[in-house]
Parts: sequence; structure tokens; C-alpha cells
Amino acid sequence: MTEKIFKGISVSDGIRIGKAFFYKPFCAKITSDSITEENIQAEISRFSNAILKAKDELSELISNLEKTENKDKSGVIKGQLGFLADPAFSPEINKLIEKRLYNSERAVSEVSEKFALMFENMKNSYMRERAADIRDTGSRLIRILSGGACSSLSEISDEIVLFAEDLSPTDTISLNKEKVLAFVTFKGGKTSHTAIFAKSMGIPAIVGASEINGNFSDGDTVIVDAISGICIVNPDTGTIAEYERKIADEKQKQEFLMNYANKPALTSDGESIIIAANIGSYEDAEFSLSQGADASGLLRTELFYLSASTLPDEEKQFEQYKSIASLFSPKEVIVRTLDIGGDKEVSYLKIPKEENPFLGYRAIRLCLDQQELFLTQLRAILRASAYGKLKIMFPMISSIDELFEAKALLEKAKAQLDDSSYAYDKKIQVGMMIEIPSAAVMADVFAEEVDFFSIGTNDLIQYTLACDRGNEKVSHLYDFCNPAVIRLIDHTAKSAEKGKILIGMCGGMAGDPLAIPLLIGMGFDELSMASTSIVKAKYITLKVSKSNCQKLREEVLKCRDAKEIRHILNEFYHEYIGVI
Repeated sequence: MTEKIFKGISVSDGIRIGKAFFYKPFCAKITSDSITEENIQAEISRFSNAILKAKDELSELISNLEKTENKDKSGVIKGQLGFLADPAFSPEINKLIEKRLYNSERAVSEVSEKFALMFENMKNSYMRERAADIRDTGSRLIRILSGGACSSLSEISDEIVLFAEDLSPTDTISLNKEKVLAFVTFKGGKTSHTAIFAKSMGIPAIVGASEINGNFSDGDTVIVDAISGICIVNPDTGTIAEYERKIADEKQKQEFLMNYANKPALTSDGESIIIAANIGSYEDAEFSLSQGADASGLLRTELFYLSASTLPDEEKQFEQYKSIASLFSPKEVIVRTLDIGGDKEVSYLKIPKEENPFLGYRAIRLCLDQQELFLTQLRAILRASAYGKLKIMFPMISSIDELFEAKALLEKAKAQLDDSSYAYDKKIQVGMMIEIPSAAVMADVFAEEVDFFSIGTNDLIQYTLACDRGNEKVSHLYDFCNPAVIRLIDHTAKSAEKGKILIGMCGGMAGDPLAIPLLIGMGFDELSMASTSIVKAKYITLKVSKSNCQKLREEVLKCRDAKEIRHILNEFYHEYIGVI
């Protein structure tokens, strides 16, 4: 076969060689087809065989999970296996087949939904959570009955390079990191949440590679070069040999950089910077500490909601936050309150579809509207603060009124805990994300009301430049080097300095090697990034001086276009840091 090269957008560095696997979520259409009386026994037999196949699949999945770091998830699968054996389940389906002449798919759909609704209405939160497990079990049976292949990313058992039209955040966090060598999507942009999660997990990834769709088959040998942003299908022997050398070189570079993991991030003239990690789970937290994280500048709490089948209650959230706080202690963890919406959908919250979800009902707007949901999370975070050094950060604040309302609810949560005699950090610091231009413009006013800022560049860039960060068609416009973006960031940094509060950054720009010297020059106290970027960021910090970085800032602020800024940043990088 002829070697073919396709371009995309590199979002998580690395090079991998493997076999292609195309992931297409299975979605069976439930028909109302009836069967005839003479086919009743055959239909019951077909259903019984599907039950046996589902039990085999679940047993194999449990066995695989028990061998990995995901063994804690096996309990959920065991619950589904138990539901298949429930004496009330199969007989009711058989009854619908016999009495109403339903086909198996329709009978399974009706009975599983009936049981799910029954569980959803129970008072006990644990029992309510079983509703999603029942629906999952029903979906598995319907897939088997309809002849669909295995559709769960967590169930992939062979090492593969994953291809998909796109991956939802839930898809991404559920994939088996031990088996997925790399992934390529046909849609998406550089800072879509699929891209962000890939980077946080250290999986090489390319997005927006639309031309590759239809030009590969399952089992084809592919090379994903997520450094150059290319995917090679059916590479010849010479290309494979070349990339095997590149993989060896990358491994050598990473081993060199790991020498800096546990060193403090000090510039050559003695200025200290906190190099922190963006995390979304306990596993992320462990990995970030192994990479030398000085703190966590962003705990994405929405991942706890995305990975749950029903709304997590206070106790469950408390245990999750507590485990991460304890693990990091005495290092700081900034906990971002729920940032759902945009491209992060949670089915059980029933958020209505919107024309412009990134500009709509999301993050702090949702939390201020659904106050009990918000208070539950705030109480859980506060309780966890007794076990480590936590800070609270509100996302997507656009006006001072929103900030005041959020802080008032935080005080209400504290009062509720006081009434119940729960311990928490009475002096817990409160900050906000600067990710909307209105917040950046008013940063001097906000600085009087919070303990710290953290700039979320992923959203700040898209809102400032009116550029959808997930749209590959306009990805060329999405650039942190745009002078308007640079000036907003600099104004925010100066406002933080004047207000005598700390300033950090937790967007993708914070871990970009070209941007780090500029941000040091602007006076940032903390840079929080994907864990895989930490060691390189520490190396860069040690190679530059604060004074030279300040001169770089002055030079960049005089520029009129992104091309000129990028050229200056590249020149500085090659002069002071060089090639690693």
C-alpha cells in the first residue's frame, strides 16, 4: 500500500506507531416491530443468548479493570452484572415478548427504562445512582441484540491508535490509557476540551485532521507525529525506521528533562515561580507530583460530574476533594467550582440546547441559578480544606455583581457548616478566573475583592478574538500572540500587582515554551499547565533571568501584530534557551 500523509492540529506532543482503530459510538434505533406468535420461543431464545453474551462481556471487563489502576471502577460493572441476574428483570422482558409480541430490543428498552425511573425516584442517593447503571445495562443488551460491536473506550483490550469523528469529554476520560497509544480526531481545535484532557493524560493527539476520514482502515499501520501535527497511514519501512529513531530521541530528551522535576523553579537572577499542574482526578494528581508539580493551579471539578451517572452528592464530592487535598498537602490546590456548559455536557443536569453554548448558560451562571447544586459543592470543598491547603476559584465571572453573589453563597455555605459543627479552613483564599474580556478590563476593580487571579487563556482568547476555539476552520485566528490578547493579560498582571494579590495562569498559554519567559517578565507568580509540560517549564525558568524577561515584555508590548510577537518570542527562546 502507498504511504499517505495527512495534516492536523497537534494538541499533545509525542510520537507513536501502532494499528488504527476507528471508534464509532453505537446507537441502535429502537423500532416498534412486533413478532408473530410462532416466533415467540425463538425471540425468547435470542434474548437469553444476549443475556449470556452481556455477562461474558462484563466479566471480561471486570477482569481487565482489576489488573489496572482503574480497578476501583470494577464495582460499578459488578453492579451491572448483578442486575442482569435480578429475578425481576428477565421475566418481565419475556412477558412483554410473550404477551405483547414485542421484539427483544423494544422489550429491553421498555423494561430497563421502567426500572431506571423507579430507582431515580428513590430517596437514597446511592440507589438513585443505580438508574444510570440500569440504562447502561439495557444499552449493552440492545447493542448485542442489534449486532453492534463493543462501543466503550474503557473496554479496548489491544494497543491501538484511536481514530474518531470527535470525542466528548466523557469519552476521553473513560478511555483505557494503557491501550490507547495516541488518538486522531477529524474535528476539533487546539483548545477543545478533548485536546485539554489528552494533554493532561499525556496521550499524543492530533485533532482537526478531517482529510484522513475515509483514507484508512482498521488494522492499518499508522504513525502519529503529534509534534509536527501529521499522521502517516501505511508508512514504508524507511519511514518507520526514521520514526523509531525519533521516538528514541524523544525518550532521551524526556529523561534529561526529568532531572529538573524536583528542582525549584528559580530564574538565573533568583526570582521564584510556582510551576503548577492542571488536574481533574486523583490519578492526575499523582502523575503531576511525579513530574515535580509545586502545586495544582487548577482542579477541574467538572470531571467528577462528567464521570458520574447522577449528580454527585456532598459526601461523594467531599471524599474526592479530600483525597486530592491530602495527597498534595502542604502544597496548594486551587479548586475551580463547577464549570459545566459549552462543550461539557452532563445529561442528568438537563441543560437545554443553546445556539451559542459558550456564550450561554454555563459555569458560574449555572451555579448562581441552581444554588442548591452550588452550595452542595461549596460545602464539600470547604470540608476538604481541613485536610490540605485548598483555595476556591470562581470561573467565568463577567461582572462584579456575579462575584459578590458567588461570595455571598460561599458565606452561606460556611454558615451551614458552622451550624453542623464541621471543620474547615476559616481563612480559605478566594479567587476568580479572568477569562472574559470584561473581567480583564475591570481587573483593577476585581483585585480589591479577591485574593488571587488566574487567567484562563483558552476562553480569554476565543472571547477576545470572537474565534471558536473548537472550530478547525478558524484555528489560524486563535493565537495568544495577538496583541489585543497580550495587552489584556498585561493589564490584568499590572492590576494584580497594584492590588497586591497573586496572579497565575491556568490556560494553555501557561505551558507554552515560547510564552513562559514573557509571562515571567509580566510578573506572574504561578503558571499552571498540563503535567507533561512541567519539567520543560522548570528547565526554561532556570535558563532565563527576570530582568531579560522584563525587557522581552517591553519589546512585545510595542508590537502591532501576532506575527511580529511570535518572531520576537522565537528569537528570545533560541538565544537564551536553545534546542533541547
